[in-house]
Amino acid sequence: MMSCMRVYIRPPQPSDETAYREAVLRSADHLSPWNPVEPDGFPDLLRRQGPLLRTLLILDREDDGLVGRVNVANIVRARFRNGSLGYDSYLPYAGTGRMTEGMRLVVGHCFAPPPEGLALHRLEINVQPDNARSLAMARRLGFRHEGFSPRMLYLNDAWRDHERFALTAEEWPPGDTREEPGDGQTVRAIT
Repeated sequence: MMSCMRVYIRPPQPSDETAYREAVLRSADHLSPWNPVEPDGFPDLLRRQGPLLRTLLILDREDDGLVGRVNVANIVRARFRNGSLGYDSYLPYAGTGRMTEGMRLVVGHCFAPPPEGLALHRLEINVQPDNARSLAMARRLGFRHEGFSPRMLYLNDAWRDHERFALTAEEWPPGDTREEPGDGQTVRAIT
């Protein structure tokens, strides 16, 4: 499956600043209903990288264009081993399926053991109720709906409600679970 992926992921590097700025500016109308548009925020994003925040860029294999950015934020270790995913997709790649491919790689990276992964056990995604594309992304990735959080995040000068989704390592990768007739064994069909 990995060979047919149109994207790859990696941490941001200082040399990504111009591409990041251009992608955010190009995608401002696409992003602004849901998130602040901060084309000059890349240096601050790099400075904040550490044990509580890891950012991964999703890049197109064909042209190395910036497909999207994913923050794994609020990372808690010890017995919780949890992180929250926040993501932006950028034009012209939005709506092509590349962001979904990249998000699958990010989730796999979050659950993978070190040194390749973050060894998390649980991931959360919080989405504003009217953000149909991000709600669909959470569901496509197999995240389960856990509830509604009124006035959860301060975005674009207002406190915004969010729908809460979560997924644990045991639930990854998503698939259909069905019982095969006659043998009584449960089979997991990877989709």
